[in-house]
Amino acid sequence: MNRTELADLIRNGESSGVELERDDVGPERLAKEMAALLNLEGGHILLGVEDGGIVTGLTRDPKQAEEWVMEVARTHLRPAAIPFWETVPWEEGKIIGVVSLPEDAPDKPYKAKRGSAWVTQVRVGTTTRDASDEEEARLYMQSGRLQYDRKPVPGAGLDDLDRRRLVNYFRDIRQQDCPEADDTDSWQRLLVNTELMVDEGARVIPTVGGLLLFGERPKRYLPQSGISAVAYTGTEKDYNAKAGPRTLRGPIVSLLTAPSEGPLQTDSYVPRSFSETDGALEAGIIAQALDFVRRNTEVQAWIDGDGVRRERWDYPLDAVRETLVNAVAHRDYSITVIDIELALYADRLEVISPGRLPNTVTVEKMRAGYRASRNELIKEVLRDYRYIETTGLGVPRKIILGMREHNGTEPDLIEEDDRFIVRLRKRLGVACSYRVGE
Repeated sequence: MNRTELADLIRNGESSGVELERDDVGPERLAKEMAALLNLEGGHILLGVEDGGIVTGLTRDPKQAEEWVMEVARTHLRPAAIPFWETVPWEEGKIIGVVSLPEDAPDKPYKAKRGSAWVTQVRVGTTTRDASDEEEARLYMQSGRLQYDRKPVPGAGLDDLDRRRLVNYFRDIRQQDCPEADDTDSWQRLLVNTELMVDEGARVIPTVGGLLLFGERPKRYLPQSGISAVAYTGTEKDYNAKAGPRTLRGPIVSLLTAPSEGPLQTDSYVPRSFSETDGALEAGIIAQALDFVRRNTEVQAWIDGDGVRRERWDYPLDAVRETLVNAVAHRDYSITVIDIELALYADRLEVISPGRLPNTVTVEKMRAGYRASRNELIKEVLRDYRYIETTGLGVPRKIILGMREHNGTEPDLIEEDDRFIVRLRKRLGVACSYRVGE
């Protein structure tokens, strides 16, 4: 860090990524600030700078200060960390020590020692505080050390899963034998072995993923399991919506055929049209969301030079489906009060997923086809249904390239606060159009 960069940090003062401290700060206080920055997006601790930007400088030898900082990071942080240390000469012979913490620390949550206890710390604006249970759980998920979709859902049982959808999945999608409908013990063994349920000893309980995928009424136990859908007439949110707002409810996957009807024909369950409710007895929330888009999207129509009528939807099916599937598969389900948001405007389609990107994932990596998952169980089942590619190239191929080829626009992929936004833009100004009605 050069002197100009340091001067900018001091002038701007404390923020979510900058902490100012005297160099005689105690080890527990220093560890607390390091843990909080590591658990957010990294940042800098400036030793020898007080609140208000007053530079007092290091009061100890810079080499001794470095050794002390590294010892604190090793003995007062769990897991131990290795910050980057540097010193910058300042006015009047003063020296500022700069402790830099990486943006993509891999071992979240980081805990700071407090007496004999270890406490997870989070950074909120310019303050550092103890993490709540929910915040700590999200940090575990960001690091990949906890798969939330494998957690049991207390109070739920086998009867809360839709046995018809389970038969569809095991018999038709996985093409394996499944138990008789009334063979409870065999069903429980099968679902425990596939992590759709968890054996807690006294009870066998559905996992979060099991209920989200195959639940009779997922919102009864998981209020965050739906999709809030609305279509506006203009380019901004207002009360003059042409459809919705409505909450799409139900399990993620569709009921494709009744168990009594026998196995599906090969590949008949693969989505083929914009309306994925076609051919399904009961639509899952992905199919419901796609059908909402279809019913509230314009079709551009024209006559080409050969006199043949052509049609073009505002958005390509593959891009819309990939956007919705990613939102369902990768959202942060530990945020329990917010649904996925689907919004159609006059000029764009937006899907907003609660939660930050999983640990090590960035927008740039997504554009390049980086493969990572927050909810591995949900992802694998959706892959069985062929909603997800094995290559992990859905974003660059279906969303980015798909929109370029469809109408020459670039989709927006935005991480903002505690949410992730995908925005698909409409190409405007085509001569003739009509809308598929409600």
